[in-house]
Amino acid sequence: MAQTQLGQSPSNKWISAPTTVVSKLNPVQKPYVAAGALAAVILFLAIISIVSTAQGVLFLIGISLGVTLLHARFGFTSAFRRFVSVGNGQGLQAHMLMLAIASILFAIILSTGFSFTGITPTGYVSPVGTSVIVGAFLFGIGMQLGNGCASGTLYSVGGGQSSMILTLLAFIGGSVLGAYHFSFWMNDTPSLPAISLAESTGLGYGGALILQLALFLLIYWGTLQIAKRRKSPNMKALPTTNGWKKIFRGSWPLFAAAIVLAVLNALTLTVRGTPWGITSAFALWGGKFLMMLGIDVSAWGYFATEANTAALNNTVLADTTSVMNFGIILGAFISAAAQGTFKPGKIKLGTAGAAIIGGLLMGYGARLAFGCNIGAYFGGIASFSLHGWVWAAMAMLGTGAALFIRPLFGMSNPKPTDSVC
Repeated sequence: MAQTQLGQSPSNKWISAPTTVVSKLNPVQKPYVAAGALAAVILFLAIISIVSTAQGVLFLIGISLGVTLLHARFGFTSAFRRFVSVGNGQGLQAHMLMLAIASILFAIILSTGFSFTGITPTGYVSPVGTSVIVGAFLFGIGMQLGNGCASGTLYSVGGGQSSMILTLLAFIGGSVLGAYHFSFWMNDTPSLPAISLAESTGLGYGGALILQLALFLLIYWGTLQIAKRRKSPNMKALPTTNGWKKIFRGSWPLFAAAIVLAVLNALTLTVRGTPWGITSAFALWGGKFLMMLGIDVSAWGYFATEANTAALNNTVLADTTSVMNFGIILGAFISAAAQGTFKPGKIKLGTAGAAIIGGLLMGYGARLAFGCNIGAYFGGIASFSLHGWVWAAMAMLGTGAALFIRPLFGMSNPKPTDSVC
């Protein structure tokens, strides 16, 4: 009989069912692993020679993020969808653990100014206004149609899901459109200022940390109660193996991945001075493409800042977010090949349409909402920003709306009688 792996018995009332199960794995795709490793080495050497060693470190962090996301199939999109549709909270429980650990680490880093590179660390604290409300809601719909969030899109592309290439391209297009409309949403719609639960409330990082930890615990407990009341099905367990081989070959438990992601985000904060982000690179890539076509985007409000203008005129390897994104894709590719699961397939017409629309909505929504599931939700909440909590609520509402739209594209939603993916 297959054995389950999670580290604690599922009989514990605070622990949901295991997310991995020991079973036979696919053979390693050695040529792909070798190609991915070679590409990673070449790109790493190019980055440190053209930019800096610190930039190379961020690339390696990106690879680590891609490895972690792929091995655990760590989802934000699927976690929201499972919870809204059938009440399964296993993904959200992993989110709460991840956010709790990240908040503890961020509180230490931000309050002490700790840095490995001499750059003063700054969290993602953004205004709370109409743009965040609308943008996060659109993102919630988009990630359910595109079948992946920002991080999910990158690691799925690296993992060989063909339809996610369309999602990524549309994501870039939506980001550019959002950058074009950025000034309107920032200047002509109602908004509160940026609100930090630590610095704007008088609580300090200690008080804000206690508040957030209490909220995480409350949400965690709430997901358990909802799952019990709705008798929600468990997640479909992913195949893994025993011993040290599971690090490279088998699937990782969600809780293990949550811890690793929190630590890697904190490490990113200490190296580049800001938390992990993804979608600003998409706007940059799209902006550079339009510049190649002779369209001057530097006058747009989003690109008119000194930093974004400089990024447009510099090599993409100098952009920290781009470098980390490249690392995520490569890390996921190497991990998928090590698991023997890199098998791109055909794209169905309905899936293609949903992927394109979903990508456009995510790209546009991320620009309005000051980030995606990583920059706004993960990074924002860990930075004690109120906008991160607002983003989470509105993305959850967008997920609920998307459940009525997905069937129009032939996409199924989780059912109470089935194990959920």
